[in-house]
Amino acid sequence: MAKMEMTTSLVKIPDEVIIDKIIVLRNKKVMTDRDLALLYGVTAKCLNEQVKRIVKRFPTDFMFQLTSKNSHP
Repeated sequence: MAKMEMTTSLVKIPDEVIIDKIIVLRNKKVMTDRDLALLYGVTAKCLNEQVKRIVKRFPTDFMFQLTSKNSHP
């Protein structure tokens, strides 16, 4: 059986595209999982699954989840 080789290509994303996706929330600069997933070319569900799988590699404040309570001031 032949082995399949995985190739990776790098794409230069203009700084403005990334900067435009950053929002300030709780006095922190953050990016939504949806926007981050788009930059990586995956779905938000896939991104979240992979982060959960290797959660120990991230700092404790790397992510947080908003609730409906957070959406109303």
